[in-house]
Amino acid sequence: MKKLPLLPHIYQRVGFLLFIPFLLLGIAYASWGYEIPWLSYSKPSQQIIDFNNHNFTDELALAGLIVSLLLISFSKEKIEDEAIQFFRLASLQWAVLVNYLILILCVMLVYGSGFLSVILYNMFTVLVIFIVRFRFVLFQHNKSNA
Repeated sequence: MKKLPLLPHIYQRVGFLLFIPFLLLGIAYASWGYEIPWLSYSKPSQQIIDFNNHNFTDELALAGLIVSLLLISFSKEKIEDEAIQFFRLASLQWAVLVNYLILILCVMLVYGSGFLSVILYNMFTVLVIFIVRFRFVLFQHNKSNA
């Protein structure tokens, strides 16, 4: 089987370390409206898109979550063999399928402005489902080999 181009294993740890603060920042922004003061942008403009009094805390949280989940998802394991690659590909396929089944269900059941939240969370579900499924398959594989 052809080897997949993956990041070195150390990036997985970096991803886990970055995930926690960005998740907490995103929760604080969504729940309590917390904004980091130095991320504010205020400039009078006559453009079509108005950036007056905008704070980029939510963009930082979203970008940080996406980068951290990508680092976790696409970093090598300590021992990366053909079985691990197969589990990785099967988990990614499973995650995409489950993600779109959830999205179809949400399209049928969620309307109005709530659907915007569904689409926002949908950005993360493929990676989260993949990570959970891949870790579960690895856990079962290691448990059966022990």
